[in-house]
Amino acid sequence: MFEHHKVEIEWGGRPLILETGKVARQADGAVVATYGESVVLATIVSAKEPKPGFDFFPLTVNYQEKAFAAGKIPGGFFKREGRPSENETLTSRLIDRPIRPLFADGYKNDTQVVLTVLQHDLENNPDILALVAASAALTLSGVPFMGPIGGARVGYIDGEYVLNPHIDEMEESDLDLIVAGTNDAVLMVESEADQLDEETMLGAVMFGHKEFQPVIDAIIKLAEVAAKEPREHNAPDNSALENEMLSFIEDDLRAAYRITDKGERYKAVDAAKAKVKEKYLPAEDSDESGAYSPQQIADAFKALQARVVRWNILDDGSRIDGRDLQTVRPIVSEVGVFPRTHGSAVFTRGETQAVVVATLGTGEDEQFVDALTGTYKERFMLHYNFPPYSVGETGRMGSPGRREIGHGKLAWRAVHPLLPEQEQFPYTLRVVSEITESNGSSSMATVCGTSLALMDAGVPLSSPVAGIAMGLIKEEDRYAVLSDILGDEDHLGDMDFKVAGTAEGITSLQMDIKIDGITEEIMKIALAQAKDGRLHILDEMANAISEGRSQVGEFAPRIEVMTIPTDKIRDVIGTGGKVIREIVEKTGAKINIEDDGTIKIASSNGKEIEAAKKWIHSITAEPEVGEIYEGTVVKTADFGAFVNFFGPRDGLVHISQLAEERVGKTTDVVKEGEKVFVKLMGFDERGKVRLSMKVVDQESGKEKPKAEKKREDAAE
Repeated sequence: MFEHHKVEIEWGGRPLILETGKVARQADGAVVATYGESVVLATIVSAKEPKPGFDFFPLTVNYQEKAFAAGKIPGGFFKREGRPSENETLTSRLIDRPIRPLFADGYKNDTQVVLTVLQHDLENNPDILALVAASAALTLSGVPFMGPIGGARVGYIDGEYVLNPHIDEMEESDLDLIVAGTNDAVLMVESEADQLDEETMLGAVMFGHKEFQPVIDAIIKLAEVAAKEPREHNAPDNSALENEMLSFIEDDLRAAYRITDKGERYKAVDAAKAKVKEKYLPAEDSDESGAYSPQQIADAFKALQARVVRWNILDDGSRIDGRDLQTVRPIVSEVGVFPRTHGSAVFTRGETQAVVVATLGTGEDEQFVDALTGTYKERFMLHYNFPPYSVGETGRMGSPGRREIGHGKLAWRAVHPLLPEQEQFPYTLRVVSEITESNGSSSMATVCGTSLALMDAGVPLSSPVAGIAMGLIKEEDRYAVLSDILGDEDHLGDMDFKVAGTAEGITSLQMDIKIDGITEEIMKIALAQAKDGRLHILDEMANAISEGRSQVGEFAPRIEVMTIPTDKIRDVIGTGGKVIREIVEKTGAKINIEDDGTIKIASSNGKEIEAAKKWIHSITAEPEVGEIYEGTVVKTADFGAFVNFFGPRDGLVHISQLAEERVGKTTDVVKEGEKVFVKLMGFDERGKVRLSMKVVDQESGKEKPKAEKKREDAAE
């Protein structure tokens, strides 16, 4: 018999409710979490036995948003949810990152966490709620999870930190920061900021950590009455094998990790690995069985790699490539490498390289995003690709994986706050980063390359932006913070701490911790060290380009913006779009009309833009008395000629205003279809337009001198 249990607290001015025992009762753990009126179901199922042949923990987190949660029916032909959206993928990663390091060492059972948004109140973002629900479900499940954890979103509005701001409040916030962790320490940070200083960012992290403590207490309270019995799990003890293996392989590994070239270093490590296999694994044609399994030997060797690298750093500050703790690898920045693209750059830092290309588009190129909160348009897209050749391997090629989507979004967050307003620069922007070499943070190389490529394309960024990845080696009370970490330092270290920003402040901060957490003191040191590194990288980037070019390249479209009264939009579009299609067809320009009367006209040919602007102006503007216009004679009569001179507007040139001399017949001077210049003289008592040809030089289209006109009037 299942029992229903419920815990409710007030959190951030709204009720947070955690329930279990009513829904999804066959899962190992299931919690329905409600915040405001948003509801998320979290379930966790973990296999009873380890997955054979795996040297990593097979954890999968699936966050899914159901359209019915917001009272919507999915678009498309099939009318059902399809592949995960970018937001679903990013939220899955967001939840995976803080829970993964808290599973017991050596736990290899296939585990799946599924988070389903059942209701969305359009006020409270369900990602934080899903994180809390996942923590609660894991804590109740009995699996060896060393939680619970809490999480919170922190905004920064009018100089004050705000806990879990509503979705509409985020538009006014200078910060969007998500933090997760345990009672004692922070495990994960993800953020986008508007050039905030290090002190403000650290304050936001600690504010969030403090404010989610009641959530952890609520989960513990629920677990006290509803948690399942803990599963038995005996972490494998490889210490004896590690110590034995160390006695004969330590010198080989220390020598290998003094080789600065990545390829040569890997050869030396592989040679050490072969030496280990020869000693501990029997030959393939032998009937003997070794004392240790291949998996035990592989795990022990990996542990020794980490120990050797970490010892070198903590004992004498010696890193794999010979640098000290704070030095950044050599940087080469190049722009304009592909002249026919709109903007391009190659950013190389040590053995990490990003080839980045920026493309400028029009309003037609904006991405339509269908979210639970409604469909919106995105004008800045950043796509990150990590082909296997970048690390000298073969592998799968195809649609982007979770890692590529996550790294691309991190770089997007770093650059996004610096983009010009659409009114200032009315282009749609797409940036593609191809990682051609990787040994260290390719996402931060993407940030630097994106900044360079956008400036090369003529995008007026408010400031150049750069990024740096920091690492941590921590053994009990000893620790070392590393600037610009290598790939091996990332894999064998305890922290991945990425900071991007300008000379003025931070625009993005991402942190993942592989140990139980880090303290405020360590984060403070990492932020200060990252600032020094970031400023150095910005100086190196400035050798290539330091601000956006004064104009876009010759192969990029030109876009000009004009505004018309909203009541004139219908006139420009015409019945069934007839008028706008004619303008596009005749001028060759692309035209995009917004509901607020903003019109964007795009073409690589300036004459096409001017022709379209003139046409639209003639439809929407009112003619001005005293101005000269070029028109077409549409009809002749005994008393004068009717001239179409301003969009659809016609006016009468009286026979007395056709020419300097007296005119006997209108057709002696003009004929239908003829182009003429006319001056708007005014309107008669009935509002009819009065035009004159005789006061305008028909060759030049300019008004005749006043003295000449007086002589003509006197002659009449």
